[in-house]
Amino acid sequence: MISSVRGPVLSVELDHAVVEVGGVGLAVHAVPATLASLRRGEQTRLATSLVVREDSLTLYGFADAAARELFVLLQTVSGVGPRLALAMLAVLEPDTLRTALAEGDLTVLTRVPGIGRKGAERLVVELRDKVGALVPAASGPVTRGGGAVRIQVTEALVGLGFAARQAEQAVDAVLAEADPESARTLDTASVLRSTLTRLGRNR
Repeated sequence: MISSVRGPVLSVELDHAVVEVGGVGLAVHAVPATLASLRRGEQTRLATSLVVREDSLTLYGFADAAARELFVLLQTVSGVGPRLALAMLAVLEPDTLRTALAEGDLTVLTRVPGIGRKGAERLVVELRDKVGALVPAASGPVTRGGGAVRIQVTEALVGLGFAARQAEQAVDAVLAEADPESARTLDTASVLRSTLTRLGRNR
């Protein structure tokens, strides 16, 4: 098992980054928030999990070992493969996901595309006692003015190769569309995902 990789970042794409290790460029799939923290040409270290299939070897990368272990744990549930596990970590912060599983919060779990109520119930039954109840880190709400979230998402998009002006306009559009109720639940990661989706449509 490849438990971690360290080296310069050769490129950052929408769903993966290429990290050079010993002269070999490794494609590492990761969630948008993790990819946004990477910069081309800079050194990085990612906790990783290698998923072996009959016709493929796929490497998944995470900001820390705790997120990687949660990714592995999710796949012990019937019907949950690496893509769905990664999607869960892309939509929900690791601490939020752990808390939802521990507390049986089906509403939070069903925010993930591909997870219905029955699937959420199965996840809770099988993982509740394994994840423990952890309090998620506080995340400030998004405001109309953009604030820190606007700055962080814009910087992340520039790091992914988008022009600064293009990034700012897309972030402002996403924030402007957020109604007061949904704005309370938006954080940097969710705004980044929405903005990447908008930019993808405009290409």
